[in-house]
Formats: sequence, C-alpha cells, structure tokens
Amino acid sequence: MENYEGKQFEETMLDNLCDLTTKKGPIDQELYSKYEVKRGLRDLDGRGVLVGLTEIGEVHSYIIDEGEMVPVPGRLIYRGYDIDDLARGFMEDNRFGFEETAYLLLFGDLPNKQELLDFHHLLDIYQKLPDNFARDMILNLPSKDIMNGMARSVLGFYSYDSNPDDTSIRNVLKQCIRLIAAFPSLAVYSYQAYTHYHGNESLVIHSPQPELSLAENILYMLRPNHKYTQLEARLLDLALVLHAEHGGGNNSSFVTHVVTSTGTDTYSAIASALGSLKGPKHGGANHKVIQMFHDIKENISDWQDEEQLSAYLNRILLKEAFDRSGLIYGIGHAVYSISDPRAMVLKHYASKLAAEKGLENEFKLYAKVEELAPQIIAKHMKIYKGVSANVDFYSGFVYQMLNLPLEMFTPIFALSRIAGWSAHRIEEIVNGGKIIRPAYKNVIPRQAYVPLNER
Repeated sequence: MENYEGKQFEETMLDNLCDLTTKKGPIDQELYSKYEVKRGLRDLDGRGVLVGLTEIGEVHSYIIDEGEMVPVPGRLIYRGYDIDDLARGFMEDNRFGFEETAYLLLFGDLPNKQELLDFHHLLDIYQKLPDNFARDMILNLPSKDIMNGMARSVLGFYSYDSNPDDTSIRNVLKQCIRLIAAFPSLAVYSYQAYTHYHGNESLVIHSPQPELSLAENILYMLRPNHKYTQLEARLLDLALVLHAEHGGGNNSSFVTHVVTSTGTDTYSAIASALGSLKGPKHGGANHKVIQMFHDIKENISDWQDEEQLSAYLNRILLKEAFDRSGLIYGIGHAVYSISDPRAMVLKHYASKLAAEKGLENEFKLYAKVEELAPQIIAKHMKIYKGVSANVDFYSGFVYQMLNLPLEMFTPIFALSRIAGWSAHRIEEIVNGGKIIRPAYKNVIPRQAYVPLNER
C-alpha cells in the first residue's frame, strides 16, 4: 500500500497539484480582444461598463465633448451633495460629520438638528456589543489580520440576531445601523487581541463612550490614556467622511450589490464586502504609501532636492528601488485623472495637523512627490489619461500622524465604508429582483471522455 503518512507526502502532493493547476498557462490574451471582453468591467478607454443605476454616490471625472472623453477635476457627490460642500459645512461649524454623512447616505437627505440628535442616540444604543461577544468572538479567537477578525465578528452577529434572515427594509436597516455603530469596537478589539496574543502586549480594552462621536471613540478606545486633541479627532472624522462612499462601481460596494442580489442575509453581504476591501488593490494601498515614503526618506538625503527625488522616483518606476513593483503608490486612480477630490480635501487639513505635530518637512516631502510623480509617470508610460494623487496618498500620512498602527489602516477604511455598503445593500433590495450574473465565455476545446483504465 502507498505510504500516505507524513508531511513529505502532503508537500509533494501539493507541489504536484499546483503544477497541474498551472501547466496550461494563462488564457490567450488575444481571445480577450476577439470576444470583446471588458476585463475588470472596464472599456478600453478606462470607463467603467455600466451595470446598474444608483442614487447614493457619484464619481465625476470627465465630460463627453463631441464624442471624446475629456478629463475634468474630480468631484465626489453623496446623494447630490458635493463632498467639498459637506466637508466645509461641518468643519467650519467645528463639529463632527461622519454620523451626519451616514444619515445622508442611508436616507437620502441631510438631517435637521433633532433628526441628527436622534440618530446619534440610536447609534449610542447599538454601540454596545452583545453580552460576551468580545470575549467569545474576538478575544478567544484572535486573528493575525484585523480585517479577517472583523469579518468573522460580522458573521458572528448572525448568531446573536433573533431574526437574521429577514430581508425586510426595516430589519435590514436595523442590522446595518447596528453594524455602523459596532464597527469601531470590532476593529479596535480585534487589534488589541492581535497585539496581545501575537505581540505579547498587555491586553486592555475600553468600552465606547456614548457622549463621544465615532471618530472620538476610535481614538479613545485605541489609546491607553484616552487622550487626543480636537484637531486629531476632527481630522480622523473627516477621513471617515471621505471614505464613506465612492459610487456603486468600487469593488466592495459592487460586491455588496452582487451578494445582496442573491437574497442572502446582511451579515453575509457585509462580510463579503470586508473580504473585498482587504485586498491590497482596493483598501490596502495606503499601507504601501507609508512603506514607500519610509524607503524614500532612507535613500534621499535632501527631501526637497527635486533632482535627487526625481531620480529615485524614476528608479521606483523602473523596478530598481523599493519593492520592485514599478508602482509609485498613491499616484493614479481607476477613475480620477486630473484630481481626486478626497485627496484635495484631506491634503488641506493634513497640513494643519502636520503643523501641530511639527511635521511640516514631511508634509512638504509628500507635496513634492505629488508634484513630481505624475510628470515622471507620463514620461515612462503610455496612459490614456493623466494621473494624480489619490486619497491613499494622504490618508496613510494622516493615520501615521494620528499614531494609528499600520494594522488599523484598512479597518479604519472599513468602519467608514460600512455606511456606503449599508446604503447600497438597501438600494439593491428596494430596486432589485434579478440576481446579478455576468457572462463568461468558455474557450477550452471540447474533449472526448476517456475511461479511467485508458488514461
């Protein structure tokens, strides 16, 4: 009898199976053109393939002039309101804006004072996790990745819900608001379990405070001394607002629509969106921006020397420096070309926090790379549109100034985007009816069956 025992068999078998999986190689690239496949659901000119309609978010980056696509400065619009106007409104009033933004995304209108107060109170009620949830779902099962820990916790909510499969609007709305309120605790507690069990640090967790905004509670729960400045909290709140929604076509929101269209429960849909956002091509890009700037600072003696900095950015683009990927992280976006409005807003307020933290020189380095990188990319690459700094370019810098751990960067994105995902889930239920099922063409030749003893 064959010897099936031991680690050696397992490793050898996996190697052999891997060879079988990859031996045919990738699909012939010419077939994609032959069958006019919209790879990545994008046209050749970069425009997204229209697959649905939404009233939640709009990403505006070009106009059509005599049949030609003409890039324009980017605009991000929530329920008809320009993100610049929304941010200016609550920042100039010296108040927090994420809760107001979540209300707008969910219900389509800006709340008045009483409506906002009532919504705050409902979020306060739902901030408290179910009894023993933190112990059983988070602390006893620490994950090495916070996003995976959050996804498991979201699925765990299913077991604590007395009516989890009810997809009526009232019930789904309750589930979504509950998740919006609970996400800061899920993220922070998952991080604290990670640092304790995988980093040998002391385990101290704090309950969220009802009188604080969600942004304030993130800093309150993360920091052992609970202390933060108002500028820190307001800038984190602004980052949450800017990340809350980005149209139905971004990967994780589209996943929410796709999974919701099957008729499944809220927790399964949101866990799927978390899995999408975890990917470095979607929500994890600001990690790479921070790592890239750390590398630049180690290899550039004068941060404001344009010649020296340009030379090093050239090396990064030519796969001779940093991670050899050929990417200048934080520069370029699938939709925006002239400017990403989120980056523009965040840059303005990031300069203020940099001044408070004594990091003006580091901010100037970011600004200089933002200026030089598009010029360098344009010289080396044939691109159908221009490139500019995207939101990840400055969000990572802001999170670093807030002393947020790197492991929390993408979870912060998630606890913001849950507002948009919730709105898209409800919109799909209200307007749905058909399961979302795009077509794939099979291109392998037909084969005759061969009996086992003749193979």
